[in-house]
Amino acid sequence: MNKFLKDFKEKGYFYQCTDEKGLSDILNKQNIKAYIGFDCTAESLHVGSLMQIMCLRLLQDNGHQPIVLLGGGTTRIGDPSGKDKTRQILDEKTIEKNITNIRKILENYLITEDEKVKPIFVNNFDWLKNLNYISFLREIGKHFTINKMLSFDSVKLRLEREQSLSYMEFNYMILQAYDFLELNKKENCLLQIGGSDQWGNIVNGVDLIKRFSNKNVYGLTTPLITLASGAKMGKTENGAIWLDKKLLSSYDFWQFWRNIDDKDVLKFLRYFTNLSADEIKQIEKYEINKQKIILANETTKLLHGEKEAKIAEETALKTFQNRSTGEGLPLVKIAEKELNNIDIVSLIILSNLESSKSEVKRIIKNKGIKIDDQIITDEKIKINKDFFKGRNSFRLSLGKKRHIKISLK
Repeated sequence: MNKFLKDFKEKGYFYQCTDEKGLSDILNKQNIKAYIGFDCTAESLHVGSLMQIMCLRLLQDNGHQPIVLLGGGTTRIGDPSGKDKTRQILDEKTIEKNITNIRKILENYLITEDEKVKPIFVNNFDWLKNLNYISFLREIGKHFTINKMLSFDSVKLRLEREQSLSYMEFNYMILQAYDFLELNKKENCLLQIGGSDQWGNIVNGVDLIKRFSNKNVYGLTTPLITLASGAKMGKTENGAIWLDKKLLSSYDFWQFWRNIDDKDVLKFLRYFTNLSADEIKQIEKYEINKQKIILANETTKLLHGEKEAKIAEETALKTFQNRSTGEGLPLVKIAEKELNNIDIVSLIILSNLESSKSEVKRIIKNKGIKIDDQIITDEKIKINKDFFKGRNSFRLSLGKKRHIKISLK
């Protein structure tokens, strides 16, 4: 078996392949270009996209060149895969801003200095924006049958649940197949990788290229990832785990991995770090908390750098063991003139630790909120200078795992 595919399976990334033997043969003969697409519906990706990002990095590690497709065109349509309703359509300025930001995030993870494997960034709006509808139907649409399109899960499940599917969304799979065709023609791209929910779209692209030019290309999918709790990867009760420090601090990112369920730790060490199988086998012998710290350090290091990962670890140690404020804690500043005017409930909402006042009040009732080590029992208590005790900041905690630093401006 080809080394890339061997590594791909060893990491746990493999789910389906359109022609595993054919792909293995071509990978043994040459370094290829392969693409993964990211729609730009938010200003940042979250950890739900992290397996795809690690696949791009694995391609590079094996000498292949990744193509990163940022879907400026398809984001204007909306992928129905895994959705139960039509996605909100963003304005063009927002989409362009999202593309710029997401590219920066991806560049944090990928090798950008080596010309042979540095990522090629493309925007499918470049070739979709000027399509002639009649010509597109004649040249591309004729290769698709309604019968087959209705058989794919992205369409079938929506119809079975009697949830509306717009004609605009129904076209998404044709546009994604056309993306593969364009990249094959322009860049000689031979492989598309995506999540298992993209299987139908990927197969359409492979078939379209075969029909259009009689060339063999390949599709490869990864499993959909859920946490041991059953929650979807990337989402938590406190919101998305973003890959952008402006939206989620390196400390909170570190804490997410540190607090992963015991059952997920070794699996996520394979999925989301650059550690080798031998290194992970050694880590397996360690006690679980040490395993979790390694997972948190390695994942944070990839995104935020080794220095930030170390600061996050030291902050956690100070916060949980030494009960200090911890320099790396997320920081919220309040103006001195606001003191005595802001109550504890408003402060927590302002700090984005919770979004619901009734939920904050419930947590206070259950003695789940502390300032430093003092339990707060009065939901109407005002924040004043006494809480700072001659310092410039104090630690605000919700439960055992959510901590921030409150500082005066």
